Amino acid sequence: MQSAPAGMLGIDFGTSNSAVSWAAPGGNARLLPMEGDATSMPTAVFFNSEDRLTHFGRDAVAQYLSGTEGRLLRSLKSLLGSPLLNESTVVNHQQISFQQIVEIFLNELRERAAQQLGGAPRRVVMGRPVHFVDDDAARDAQAQQSLHDAAQAVGFDDVSFQFEPIAAALDHERRLTRESLVLVVDLGGGTSDFTVVRLGPQRMALANRGQDVLATAGVHIGGTDFDHRLSLGRVMPLMGYRHHGPDGREVPNRVFMDLSTWHLIQWLYQPRAIAQAQALRTNYTDQRLHARLMRVLQQRDGHRLAHEVEQAKIRCSQDDAQTLVDVDCMEPGLSATLAPADMAEHLGVLLTRTVHCARECVRRAGLSEKALDAVYLTGGSSALRPFQHALQRAFEGVPMVEGDLFGGVASGLAYSRT
Repeated sequence: MQSAPAGMLGIDFGTSNSAVSWAAPGGNARLLPMEGDATSMPTAVFFNSEDRLTHFGRDAVAQYLSGTEGRLLRSLKSLLGSPLLNESTVVNHQQISFQQIVEIFLNELRERAAQQLGGAPRRVVMGRPVHFVDDDAARDAQAQQSLHDAAQAVGFDDVSFQFEPIAAALDHERRLTRESLVLVVDLGGGTSDFTVVRLGPQRMALANRGQDVLATAGVHIGGTDFDHRLSLGRVMPLMGYRHHGPDGREVPNRVFMDLSTWHLIQWLYQPRAIAQAQALRTNYTDQRLHARLMRVLQQRDGHRLAHEVEQAKIRCSQDDAQTLVDVDCMEPGLSATLAPADMAEHLGVLLTRTVHCARECVRRAGLSEKALDAVYLTGGSSALRPFQHALQRAFEGVPMVEGDLFGGVASGLAYSRT
């Protein structure tokens, strides 16, 4: 395979989805197909115990949901900055660290890019949230270093980073016809990031754009946190969350917290965790609820439930109507519902915190909401209808522009150093 042409690869390694772009020097960035014609793919890895192969993206999720024996891992980005990243797990009878699994996924992105470019790229700009970890500079720096180490381990010689909302701004700027003050809102699977930036066609040629970035802010809230709250509100009660036992006390909630958190679910399948869940039986008044919990854990259906909650959230948001959550794996014929009112109830606190961070970003820029020319949305979770409504109330009268929700950050990353 020939060397890749001169240029820059941009990798948006996301909590829920990832995307890759390429830009030749002075050229326009283009998103590279990662899975068929799709230019984004779920950040998911499935280690198949039957064919001993590793599957990625939609294929990984489909393999798991079809009942194939193996291990599904998602939300890998959530482990960055956490001690869990260096913990190991058993995959096909071998110990492997989560850091190595991040490397395996990044290597797959690089290999798929190489197939498009005719050679393996050596230079990359990786996206990063404004805060990997809130209020902990040391852990935040460690998170970036871990991602840097993973990128170097898979063959990138030149690794740099760009804030994801700034990358989205650089992509949006290509479509502007006049200078504008824009609040970039990047709401992804794991974080919400905001940037107030001055953009315009005359500014693109400037070598240093530092003075155009007026403020940044971020909070560790994203789509997986929304899924977590909805799961606790609508699904976990069917297995005993907030259920009171014979002594009048609630069933201990740790198992439900972990079962509704993507990157913690796999730990509940360990024999010790199964035994601890079994021991909760005496805490239940209604033994049917405990039986459902044990069925989910013993059948390893935790990820399936998390997937169903995520899909129900998307349907409820898109249709603005009640939808069913498939919980048949708990008990045949059992169902749960999710309605717009449920979304508002269970997500209200998170949405308030997220919008407050957006307003704080504008305040740090020394501006009023009315001074903005636009609010630019990127990141898959920014399509959530309750979030958009909350943002419109906070920035009344400011035009809201929806960008490429899954590819805008990746495209802007490739522009960062061409």
